[in-house]
Amino acid sequence: MVSLLKCQEGSHDVARLSAVAHPFSRIANHLLNLDTVPITYRATDMTTFIPALTLPHQVFENAAASILLPIALGTAVGYSSRPKDTQKTYAAIKNPPLRPPPYVFGPVWTLLYGMMGYAAYRAVHNGLSPFSTIEQINMTKQGATLYTIQLGLNLIWMPLFFVWKRPIEATVDIVALLGVNSYLTYLWGSVDRVAGGLLVPYLGWLGFATYLCAGAGYLNNWDLKGAEERAAAGKKE
Repeated sequence: MVSLLKCQEGSHDVARLSAVAHPFSRIANHLLNLDTVPITYRATDMTTFIPALTLPHQVFENAAASILLPIALGTAVGYSSRPKDTQKTYAAIKNPPLRPPPYVFGPVWTLLYGMMGYAAYRAVHNGLSPFSTIEQINMTKQGATLYTIQLGLNLIWMPLFFVWKRPIEATVDIVALLGVNSYLTYLWGSVDRVAGGLLVPYLGWLGFATYLCAGAGYLNNWDLKGAEERAAAGKKE
């Protein structure tokens, strides 16, 4: 009888130790990607971490790589879209009030790309630290997927609008870009306030760019090719 009581007491001690160790083991396993138990997300979680749609972790963990990657990609897309033709189209079509001069866009986007890159570095570096909660880890990883998706949406906009002259598709793209970044700012801002703050100017500029894109599409009857041709014909006359 005494031995039975001791066994029961021992089992209770093991259970108590397991209960205490459980949260820490979950965090360790999740950080090491060894946790095979599906993570339960709250009803408010709108996305999940998708490795195939996420930049490599090495990019996020290196500040220089994280900052330079969007700048390099944005610059490459800008030059591949033929800057002279882009400026010609911008001057030929009707634009809504408050449109900036063409020379403003290059410096602004370079600055915003650098800021978003540093925000990505800070969010992932701090959000995946050993001291982060499982919720913070989930939000960080979800944000990494959203960041990669928004970068793709960002880079495709210029070819859509200026190269292929597709204002409807470009407007849909930039509206989606604005929505994704709104949620991304919330996610990463919950993990690291500085990262969230760095994304706010980008979010504001996207709102302004959405107005310019939709306004130009509307004023030109969603036909940029026709507007450009009419402008060229008017100059000949």
